[in-house]
Amino acid sequence: MVQKTTNDLGTLEGPILLFGGVYSNLQALEALIQVAEDLQIPPSHCLCTGDIVGYCAQPEETVQAFRKWGARSIIGNVEEQLRSGALDCGCDFRAGSRCDGFSKQWYAYAQAQLSPASIEWMQGLPDYIRFQYAGKQVTLVHGSYNYISEFVFASSDWAIKQSSFESSDSEVIVAGHCGLPFAQVQDDLLWLNSGVIGMPANEGLTSVWYALLDDRNGQFFYQLHRLSYDHTTANRLMQERGLPPEYAKTLLTGLWDNMEILPEEEREWRGKEWQFAL
Repeated sequence: MVQKTTNDLGTLEGPILLFGGVYSNLQALEALIQVAEDLQIPPSHCLCTGDIVGYCAQPEETVQAFRKWGARSIIGNVEEQLRSGALDCGCDFRAGSRCDGFSKQWYAYAQAQLSPASIEWMQGLPDYIRFQYAGKQVTLVHGSYNYISEFVFASSDWAIKQSSFESSDSEVIVAGHCGLPFAQVQDDLLWLNSGVIGMPANEGLTSVWYALLDDRNGQFFYQLHRLSYDHTTANRLMQERGLPPEYAKTLLTGLWDNMEILPEEEREWRGKEWQFAL
C-alpha cells in the first residue's frame, strides 16, 4: 500500500484562494493569477485541489506557469497517473463511455507534451494539504479523503462526506474532481468544492469557478466566485491541436458534452446558473 503524504501548513491567516481542475487551460490559470495579484493574496495562500493537467491544449505551459507562480497543490488523479507512467487518466469513468473515449485522446496528448522536469515535479505533490484557519481544521482532498477519484456531489449522501471528515479529523473539507462548485454544511462541518477553472460548470456560461476564504474578525468566511478568461483562445488551441472537439465546444457553450458522471439532481441543473446560499 502506497503511503499517503500530507503537507501541514500549520496556522494560516488572511485571505486564501482555493481552486482546482486547471486542466491544462493556461488562459484560465493566467486569469486566476491576476485575481490573486489584484487581491494581494500571496502564492503561499493559493491552494489547488489537483488536476493541473487535463482536457485542454497546454499541459506543459500550464505546469510551468503554476510552478513559476509558486502556488501549492495536492495531487489529482491525473498527476497521480502521469507520474506513475500509467496509460489512462484514472478518472474512474465508466469503461466504454464517451468520457472514457475522450480521455484516451487528451491524456495521451498530455503525456506526450509534458517534460521530464514536469513529471518529476509531480512526484513531490502531497495527497493532502492541512491547515488551521479561524479556529477550524481544514483539509484539501481531490475526490474524497479515502479515494482520490471518488465523485462527490452536492446530492451525494452526507454519509459519504462524513467519512472524509472523520478520516481527516477535520471540520472543513475542500474538495475537487467532480467539476461542479458547491458548499454544504451539516453539524458544523463544511464540505466546500471550489469548482474548477479549466472547464465551465454546465450552466451555459463560459465563466468558471474558484473560492475564497476570509478570517476577518477571527471568523471563518467562505465565498464562491466566477472567473472570466480568454476562452476563445483556449478553444482555438484545442481545435488546432486535434483534441476532442466536443470538449473544445464546451469552452464556448458552457455546456457539457454529456452528463454520464452526474447524479440525477445535478443533471437537472444543466443550463441553469448555480445559486449559493452562503
